[in-house]
Amino acid sequence: MNQYEIIAKKIQEADAILVGASNGFSISEGLHIFADNQKFENLFGDFKKTYGIRNILEGMYTRFPSEEVKWTFISRLANHYSGNYTGSENTNALKKIIGNKPYFMVTSNGENHFELAGFQPDCIYEIEGSWKEMQCAKPCHKELYPAFAAIKKMSEVERNGRIPTELVPKCPKCGGPMQIHGAGEGFIPDEVAHNRFQEFIQKYHGRNMVILELGIGWRNQLIKAPFMRWAAEEPNVTYVAVNKGEIYLPDEIKAKSFGLDGDMEKILKEIADKM
Repeated sequence: MNQYEIIAKKIQEADAILVGASNGFSISEGLHIFADNQKFENLFGDFKKTYGIRNILEGMYTRFPSEEVKWTFISRLANHYSGNYTGSENTNALKKIIGNKPYFMVTSNGENHFELAGFQPDCIYEIEGSWKEMQCAKPCHKELYPAFAAIKKMSEVERNGRIPTELVPKCPKCGGPMQIHGAGEGFIPDEVAHNRFQEFIQKYHGRNMVILELGIGWRNQLIKAPFMRWAAEEPNVTYVAVNKGEIYLPDEIKAKSFGLDGDMEKILKEIADKM
């Protein structure tokens, strides 16, 4: 058997699947938050010219001159990449790979693509926040509020890089500014999702588990480091790392790991086709 057939067999034999995803997954879907490329120019050329931002990430942390401008940037971004998203070749392949098995997903990507593609919200932990929600910028309290409906309305009426003042979100408690969940200081962790993740890990302790690591850089301490520590401690875990140009597997887990270097879409399809 080749390595794809072995991986497919390990998945078929697994009691559950744990998925970790970061920027490499988003990049394979066309969203590159670090890139000063043509897509960024097409979407944010006016912001680049006026405010000097060179990529999406810079824009999310820039102190714009007004709340109207800040929310114009956020709403344009989120509506473009998430407003009409229903899935991709990546998420279709991932659904076939997981099948009917119990699963949990931990991602540092904020665009909410897994939920929008049809994966269960209760099985997703967006560890660095999500564009689907907003919070008090202070924050004066820890509640998160739905954002997509407001974002859609903002993006529809923006003119010359500004939304109308009456559409600027205000904190329901203190009346102060809001921010998208995951952008800016005062980030409110999603404790409910974190607890669900811990329950999943505890439930499948000692059982057959496949970890799919998708597009995570070797320095990632939020997802990659704890996943690898857990894989080293668990005797029945198979670790599959997929990334383009960067595969890192420590000696402690190499014997039960696979490193697949290449195009995310092609690799996931190859695994799915073997299921």
